[in-house]
Amino acid sequence: MFKGSNVALVTPMNEDGSVNETALFKLIDWHIEQGTSSIIAMGTTGESATLNEQEHCDVLKKVCQYANKRIPIMAGTGANSTTEAIALTQCAKEAGADACLLVTPYYNKPTQEGLYLHHKAVASAVDIPQFLYNVPSRTACDMLPETIARLAKIKNIMGVKEATGKMERLTEILANTADDFIILSGDDATTRAFLLTGGQGSISVTANIAPALMQQMCQAALAGEQAKSAAIDQKLSALHQTLFLESNPIPVKWALNTMGLIPTGIRLPLTPLAKPYQAPLKAAMQQANAL
Repeated sequence: MFKGSNVALVTPMNEDGSVNETALFKLIDWHIEQGTSSIIAMGTTGESATLNEQEHCDVLKKVCQYANKRIPIMAGTGANSTTEAIALTQCAKEAGADACLLVTPYYNKPTQEGLYLHHKAVASAVDIPQFLYNVPSRTACDMLPETIARLAKIKNIMGVKEATGKMERLTEILANTADDFIILSGDDATTRAFLLTGGQGSISVTANIAPALMQQMCQAALAGEQAKSAAIDQKLSALHQTLFLESNPIPVKWALNTMGLIPTGIRLPLTPLAKPYQAPLKAAMQQANAL
């Protein structure tokens, strides 16, 4: 269900910061048409950190209702409070999500045992497929492979989004988890290598801008077609870099607005993309045939 290219969807907003439902629904239709494997709603790229719990749940409900099982939906439901993570995960289940993505608790720096008990508590409280999400560059918290291996034994923890970009991490997780444990890349720049090494897919920011091309690259890499996947990834390589010139999702929202797909809205403390970065991002979009 989640193999290949999965998009970390933005949350379109109006200038006043309110959610623009029309643009949100158009993005869902577009990703279905472009062949994206699944939609991840209300993750980091969806500005989950700036929406309150009620808004978070409302967006999840709208996405699930509009998608209407035409494409799998993975809901971002992580939090640095275990009780909040449980509440958001329950909301996602009630909304009809197919799975949940739970980032490691950020800022409070739990121990590896704390990470294990946190994710075990959420998995025990809400019977829905769950993915772990390790992104230490954002959270100041690194879930080690041995902790992932422990959590993989819990029946409804079905995979992990590993965003360190380190192939040795992938190799260690593969060696210590069952064959049906799904390991997804959370780093666009290294996704091709990740898939050729044994990963099953990507949760991608780049897929917001070039969904069909990203899916083609993932499928070629999954098939072991090194030359084909390299040729496609070359077209995407500048996007992988320029979409992170400022904090995600600042660049990707500017790019989607430039493409005419969403309004300009973004919530503070995030700001619109600075002018010096606009030209290189536009050039990267042209290289990927997104403009």
